[in-house]
Amino acid sequence: MLDIVLLYFLTKNIGKIAITKGLPPTKWKWITVLLWLVFEMIGLMIGVILFGTANLYSLMAFGLVCAFGGYLTVKYILDNKPDVNI
Repeated sequence: MLDIVLLYFLTKNIGKIAITKGLPPTKWKWITVLLWLVFEMIGLMIGVILFGTANLYSLMAFGLVCAFGGYLTVKYILDNKPDVNI
């Protein structure tokens, strides 16, 4: 549940950055959600390898940290794009 609330505010932030770059915010919000889910699944798989399935809280925390990495990836890509001079 916490990740959905966090994802809402992070996609809002990505939308603002995309607007300043002159890019369509909806597209970048969807890319953020997609990468969030992909990185979370990868994090959960790595977490199962590291922690096993017995420690569920560690798995969820590791998945959330990896999901945040998906947001940071999109933010890095957008930050490297040139600003639009209005």
